[in-house]
Amino acid sequence: MSEEITVVAFLKAKPGAEQQVADAMKACIAPTLTEESNLSYVPQQDQDDPQTFVFVERWTSRQGLNDHMETPHFKTLIASVQGLLEAPPAVHVLKPLAAL
Repeated sequence: MSEEITVVAFLKAKPGAEQQVADAMKACIAPTLTEESNLSYVPQQDQDDPQTFVFVERWTSRQGLNDHMETPHFKTLIASVQGLLEAPPAVHVLKPLAAL
């Protein structure tokens, strides 16, 4: 049975903070893609609502995601967006139906 997971995380920037949030997200891409358990990491910005940002990530396992959350680049991302978001990120950890 596959342990692979997909993470979809929604961030809502405060008005005027869109570029700062985007820059913080972009800074996390390169180091995350080098993580052994990362399969895909694509931060995106909603074209109809530029305050809304979405991470779409794939990991080999939940443990891989947990390890990612302990990396310096992830911690820097979290610190960088502190105070720039309207609410805490809404994070959904998904498992393919075939694995259920």
